[in-house]
Amino acid sequence: MLIEFSVSNFRSFRERQTLSMVASPRLGKKDNVFSPNVRGEKLPNLLKVAAIYGPNASGKSSLLKAIDFVKDIIRKDARSSDKTLQASPFRFDKTLELEPSHFEYHFIQAGTRFQYSVSANSTRIVFEELIAYPNGKVRMLFKRELINNKEVYEFGDTLEGGEQVHEAWRKITSPRSLYLAQAAQNSSEDMTQLTIPFSWFDGACFVIDQNKLQAWSRASRKVLAIMPDTGHHLSNFLQEVDIPISSISITPSAENEKLLNTELYDEDEFHSFEDDTKTTLTHKSALGEAEFDFEEESEGTKNLIGFWLPWYTLGMKGKSSGDNLTLIVDELDSSLHPEIVVSIIKKHIKTIKYSQLIFTTHDTHLMNSKVLRRDQFWITERDKNAATQLYSIHDFEGREGEDLERRYFAGRYRGLPLTKDI
Repeated sequence: MLIEFSVSNFRSFRERQTLSMVASPRLGKKDNVFSPNVRGEKLPNLLKVAAIYGPNASGKSSLLKAIDFVKDIIRKDARSSDKTLQASPFRFDKTLELEPSHFEYHFIQAGTRFQYSVSANSTRIVFEELIAYPNGKVRMLFKRELINNKEVYEFGDTLEGGEQVHEAWRKITSPRSLYLAQAAQNSSEDMTQLTIPFSWFDGACFVIDQNKLQAWSRASRKVLAIMPDTGHHLSNFLQEVDIPISSISITPSAENEKLLNTELYDEDEFHSFEDDTKTTLTHKSALGEAEFDFEEESEGTKNLIGFWLPWYTLGMKGKSSGDNLTLIVDELDSSLHPEIVVSIIKKHIKTIKYSQLIFTTHDTHLMNSKVLRRDQFWITERDKNAATQLYSIHDFEGREGEDLERRYFAGRYRGLPLTKDI
């Protein structure tokens, strides 16, 4: 689960900006927060949900790309011949053109708190450090930095494996690869110090933009093809948001049968899964039932089918205090009615104890729904230098229960587009 994330000198982010999931004390709606289960530490409550608002081109999507930076490197190492890193400095400040982008993650995985920092330009990693807090004690596990064009490594006294193993991991880590990823993927089963934090990036934090929803939609249908009994979970989910689909059936082609044996979510495999696969959705009305092909569905329904699988996984993981998920979605409201968005948020808060949902949106209806607290609303805006500023509505004076939507449109929290009358 995410505690906080910071970024600087990346795309529209100039100075360090931080998204915090730490709940403010003395606010109501206690169901909206949870107490993280961390061994040997008593941490503040964390938020279950955060909604990020702001004008177009204010930095919302850039924030999500920043959070996804480490995962993007992991994906490219595993699947792609294109090793160019997605680091991109803030372009309006000439002094930053040759400086690296910086990313810092504070998160909890398997009952331990971690701090992971990465700095990179488009051609290489220039800094990488992992700090663990087992039982609340600071333990630097490793640090890697570029000094005078030479990579220098420092290993913590408690890092498992020994000198020879550490050196072997170092040798297989290229300038464009993460030491954390190489070490974790080449560790033996009994070595967990690096595999646990790596697993948060690799399988517990998902960033989904509109393009990835198509891959997730294919993943959802693949799950149904593998496990037909899960179909009622998807149809129930759709019915709960007033989409009257009573059943879904998947008929994979012979060519796609082999894809059913691959990893459930693999972007390289799913691009072809739907080409020759028939997906039939049965709609129910007062006059009876009718069958529709997937391509006949609305964009909103397609998006919801794509959203269902990570949402379903979020629910399964989030009901216990084990390995929980952080699901981050760009434009959650895309092609969806505002009441559907509210329904999804309410369901998450009510039924999921530990996992987190973070999303960007333009739907201010949520501000007036009384579902979220003041500290769950975040704003992005561009300053006079075109740099993104990120802040919480709770940073402004106000009282719980006030009309946040009206105050937002009145400019009390800034973050509104500056339009010109014609």
